[in-house]
Amino acid sequence: MPRLLANAFGPVTLSNWRQAPFNRWAFHHVREIIPTADISNDPSNASSFPVDLVDFNELEVRHRTSIVRFHRALKLTNTDGLAILKGGRLVFEYFDNGLDAQTPHILMSVSKSLVGLLTGILVERGHLVLQSAVSDILPDIATTAYAGATIRDLLDMRAGIYFDEDYLARSGPIVAYRKATNWNSLEPGDAHSDLRSFFQEVRQVGQPHGGPFNYVSPNTDLLGLVIEQSTGRPYADLMSELIWKPMRASRSAYITLDRLGAPRCAGGICATVSDLARIGQLVAQGGAFEGIQIVPSDWITDMARNGDPQAWSAAAFSQQFAEKQMHYRSQWYAQTGDCPLLFALGIHGQWLIVDRAENIVMAKVSSQSEPLDPEKISLTMNIFWSIREFLGNDRIAMPCSDPQALGSCNRFDFNHEI
Repeated sequence: MPRLLANAFGPVTLSNWRQAPFNRWAFHHVREIIPTADISNDPSNASSFPVDLVDFNELEVRHRTSIVRFHRALKLTNTDGLAILKGGRLVFEYFDNGLDAQTPHILMSVSKSLVGLLTGILVERGHLVLQSAVSDILPDIATTAYAGATIRDLLDMRAGIYFDEDYLARSGPIVAYRKATNWNSLEPGDAHSDLRSFFQEVRQVGQPHGGPFNYVSPNTDLLGLVIEQSTGRPYADLMSELIWKPMRASRSAYITLDRLGAPRCAGGICATVSDLARIGQLVAQGGAFEGIQIVPSDWITDMARNGDPQAWSAAAFSQQFAEKQMHYRSQWYAQTGDCPLLFALGIHGQWLIVDRAENIVMAKVSSQSEPLDPEKISLTMNIFWSIREFLGNDRIAMPCSDPQALGSCNRFDFNHEI
C-alpha cells in the first residue's frame, strides 16, 4: 500500500506524486514515496562554490514578442530552485516551494545525462565497449526488440524499438513501464513487475538500430542494467565513487529503485541544485575538477561535436526545437553553430544548460504541472539567453523595446506539442 504523506496540499501517494499541486512537495521528498539508494558524497571532502552574487533584479527576459522581468519568469516556469555559475563562481541562487540548498530534488530525464558521463568513464576504464551488442552482456535481451542494439545505440537514442513515450497516456506500454520502475501504483489484478520483466515484453521493432533519433526512456534504464552487469557493482555506488566524491559534491544524492533494486537511471536521480550545477561546471571544464580529470575530456568533446545531425533532423522530435542546429550524443543535447550549448532536459521543468565558451552554467529544477509545456520550455531557454547576454558581456542587460532585433542566440521557440 502507498504510504500517505501529509503536506499543505493533502496526502501524497504513488498515484498522484507527479501531479500538480502535489509535485511541489513530492519532487523534493521522493525518498519518502519510492525506495531509493544513496549516491554518497564524502562529507569530509565536500566543497562549495566561491560566491560572487550578481543583482538580477533589473534583468529582463525577451520571449517571443514580449519582455518579462527575470523573477517573474522564474515564477512563470514554476522554478523550485536555480543556480547560475559564471567562471565556476556562484552568481545567483533561488529557491521556492519549500526547496532549500540542502535538499535533493528529482532531476527526471536530466538523470540520463549523468548516465552519459558515467558511461564515458567506464569506457575509458575498459568496462564497456561502445560497439558491444547489449545482448552479449544481457543474454535475456536477445529475444526482444533490443536484439542487435549496441551500447552506442542506447546512448544516442538510436535503438530501433517501438515505444510511444506519451507522458499523458493512461494505459499502454508507458504505464506498464512506470509500474515496473515503481513510479506508478499497481491496479487491482496487476502482477508485480520490475525493469527486467518489463524488458522481456519489449517486442515491437519500429526501425533499424542505428537509424534516426528515437527518444525512448527505457533505453537508459537498460543501459543502467548493462553498467551493473559489466562492472559487478551497483549503479549508485559507481556514481558515488566515480563522480560524486571526486567532484566533492556538497550533499549525497539518491536514485529511485524498482521492487528488485534496479536503478531508475532514465529519470530517478535526486540531487541538490548546487550539485547539479557542479555537474554542469564539470562539463564546462572538459570533465576536470581542481586539476583532476573525472570524465575523459575526449568524451566531453565527442558529446559536443560528434553526434549525427542527420539522425536528429530525421526525427519528428527535432521539429520541436525550431530550426536550431542540433544533435543528441551520449544522453546530452548539443546545439551547434554560432551559439554552441550542451544541455540536459527533464519533464516538469528540469534543466542543466552549459555554455562552455562563456563558462556559464544554469541548473534549474521545477514542479511544472505538465510534463512538457512548450511555452515554458521556450521561456526557460530565453531566461538562459538573457542571463548569457548579461554575464557574457559583464554588464547589466538594458531593456530592449524591440525583441525582433535580437540575435539568433537570444531567441528560442519550442513550437509544437510533443
